[in-house]
Formats: sequence, C-alpha cells, structure tokens
Amino acid sequence: MTLEIIIFIAAILFGVVIYWRESQGNKIYRFFNKIMNSEELQMKPTDKKGFVFKQNLILRLVYIAAFFLVGILIIQFLIPINYTTISLFASMIVGTLIGTYIAGAIFKSSEIIEEQSDAIEEKFDEVIEKGKDFIEDLQTKDAEDVKLPKEAPKAETKSARERLKDKGFLK
Repeated sequence: MTLEIIIFIAAILFGVVIYWRESQGNKIYRFFNKIMNSEELQMKPTDKKGFVFKQNLILRLVYIAAFFLVGILIIQFLIPINYTTISLFASMIVGTLIGTYIAGAIFKSSEIIEEQSDAIEEKFDEVIEKGKDFIEDLQTKDAEDVKLPKEAPKAETKSARERLKDKGFLK
C-alpha cells in the first residue's frame, strides 16, 4: 500500500511535468500529427495543442494510458505482470491524469493573477488612501472637543393616568 501511495504521488508530479513541458512546446505531438494526417488536416503553426495540453478528458486518458501501456510492455521483461503491477499501473494513470489537471489549474490561476495584478494594485492603493483619510478624520475629531448640545429639561408633564382622569375616563 505504501508503494502505491508513493507511485501515485510521483505520478501526480509526473503529470504536472508533462503538462508544463507540453505547454512550453509540443514538438512530439506535431511530429505525430505530420506523420498521421494529410497536408490539409495537419495542425497550424499557431496551435499549441499537445497530448495532454489543451486536450479533453477522454483523449488525455487515452494518451496517458497508451504511454503507460508501452512502458509496462517494456517492463514486462524485467518483472512479471501480476495484480500488484496492474494496481501500480492504474495508480500511475490516475495520478498522471490528476497531475495534468492540477497543472492546468495552476497555469490558469497564474494567468488570471497576472491579468488582474494591475487592478488589484490600484484597488489596494485606493483602500490604503481611504484608511489614511479615516485615521486623519478620527484624529481631528479627537483634537476638536466636539460639544454636543445638552438636552433641555422636559417640562413636567402629566402621566397617562392623570390625563385619562382629567378627561373623565377614569375615576
């Protein structure tokens, strides 16, 4: 069980690395695209799509599973395939798939932060200025002895009971 957890975490990191690597350049995907497709169907030079970068879930799963299937076929000559090997194989596929989505979230959030950084700085400066103004207002109010007018004493008025007696409603 410990080996599976270690391999799962390593596969997540591997997925992050694959995603990052393909976001930098997709030469291998372009190579296979040139081999497999005719001239009209080949991807444009501006297209950044790769095996996992900007790919939907099903195709990512297919490409990652195919990659690990080729890897396990090579490793088959070193170790026998049994339940443990299949379990590790599944952990590697799922971990790598999760890692690609984690990397995608990180890249997307960093893009949003870069876009919003100027607006955030302006809002932060505005909040600081408002805070300074508020503190200055508090200090000036403390400096001035603001005197509230005292309430004039109320003239003695009759109670409700006495008014009702005057009108004749009570005895």
